[in-house]
Amino acid sequence: MKLKLNISPCPNDTFMFDAIINHRIDCRGFEFDVTFADIEELNNMVCNIDSDRIIDISKVSYAILPLILDEYNLLDSGSAMGRGNGPIFVSKHDTLPASPKVAIPGEYTTANLLLKKFYPDIVDKTPVLFSKIGDAVIEGEYDAGVLIHEGRFTYEKKGLKLISDLGVEWDNSENVALPLGAIVVHNTLDQEVQESIESLVRESVEYAMANPMVSRDFIKQYAQEMDESVIDSHISLFVNSYSLSLGDDGCRAISALLSSL
Repeated sequence: MKLKLNISPCPNDTFMFDAIINHRIDCRGFEFDVTFADIEELNNMVCNIDSDRIIDISKVSYAILPLILDEYNLLDSGSAMGRGNGPIFVSKHDTLPASPKVAIPGEYTTANLLLKKFYPDIVDKTPVLFSKIGDAVIEGEYDAGVLIHEGRFTYEKKGLKLISDLGVEWDNSENVALPLGAIVVHNTLDQEVQESIESLVRESVEYAMANPMVSRDFIKQYAQEMDESVIDSHISLFVNSYSLSLGDDGCRAISALLSSL
């Protein structure tokens, strides 16, 4: 059975899905047509904004779940969730103007949801490809930007200054893990198929954790930053026990996030 799989090119996703995509484990008869895309593009595709076919399995932002739960089911495995791993709000200035122009990684992203929650007065926001935000702020196109993925590890080297760690703001406010990225499966698939996919994703994550360097060349094919320490930091921050199973704590965190919408 061939399934369409959409994930981001970021190290946490390529690390977790390497064993499936590259058949390092028994894929139980499943074949995958894989598309790598920016998180906001992934969000748009599951909403059928930019897609002409059903996406069977996809990475999405947790913030978009209420818009898609009539078509997609959340998987218990494959999530990016945790403490201290949230987006960061940065600028090259020590203080922001009264009405700053801010670059965000997408309207439907959890990053934008957090910015709305903690900085509700900021209204001049422009979606920008996540990997371009740091440079756009440095070049003065925007007064500030919200960085995700590798950006949180490299912003200081680019001369950017931290305004706020939105993950820390969330932790202080809610005292639960921060749900960032989810894996969803289309609900037209047979229940048995959905359960097999969930089990397969968990097995792929387990394989990655047990064999952390096997996927390194594959990760580097798609990563924005080639530095080994950045890749290691990225994976260790975003791949954890919640990636294996949400558990009760993860479910409480999701409820807290969705109640912020």
